[in-house]
Amino acid sequence: MRVDVAATPEAVAPAALPGTTVLVVDVLRASTTIIAALGSGCAAIVPVADAGEARARARAEPEGTALVAGERRGEPLAGFDLGNSPLEFTRERVGGRLVFLTTSNGTRALLAARPAAAVGVAALVNATAAASWAAAEGRDVLVLCAGARGRGSLEDEVCAGALVERVLAVDPRLAPTPAARRAVREAARYGKEVGRLRDDAPWARHLVGAGRGADVDVCLALDTTALVPRYLVGVDKVVLGRG
Repeated sequence: MRVDVAATPEAVAPAALPGTTVLVVDVLRASTTIIAALGSGCAAIVPVADAGEARARARAEPEGTALVAGERRGEPLAGFDLGNSPLEFTRERVGGRLVFLTTSNGTRALLAARPAAAVGVAALVNATAAASWAAAEGRDVLVLCAGARGRGSLEDEVCAGALVERVLAVDPRLAPTPAARRAVREAARYGKEVGRLRDDAPWARHLVGAGRGADVDVCLALDTTALVPRYLVGVDKVVLGRG
């Protein structure tokens, strides 16, 4: 068995996913937001491709039970209930509700992971718990980074390296691929000081410049939760689990 890293969804062949456990990573911000939403009592997250699908599917739910959330290029979508800030998804806003979510990169990665045997949502905030869950599944592990519009992102690669390290600590029988080893080396540059990505990662700098520095600070924190969301493809929902 092996542990691998993909820098973007485009780097993954769907035919390679069956029989694999996938950890989907979008540190800034979809993965962190999904974790926060479910931690606040959200009934489930449904990842969708675009704003039109989000609106249509929310309208099909009983009145008052569903919300639409998302962004494009970091900006909230017009007319949506919520954007993509983990700080927005409070118990008062999302408790007991179904959220249809569409984002520039993170939900695309979740949808790309659908052929896998099991799919979890990982970020820096749940790195140890997510890695423990993935290793315990007893399959090949792929860390699938959302990246940024088809290109890799530094914060996702650092998170991927941290996940690989933790997966190997749980199950050293897994063989890291060259991509996994590169991610581990990138993560080693930061160690536990992942907050330095606030200055080093281009997308972090963009969000800070757009007035979303509080989001960045929440996202660039290690192991603040043991929650591990799972994408249950059969029912098309991301729901809560624990590592």
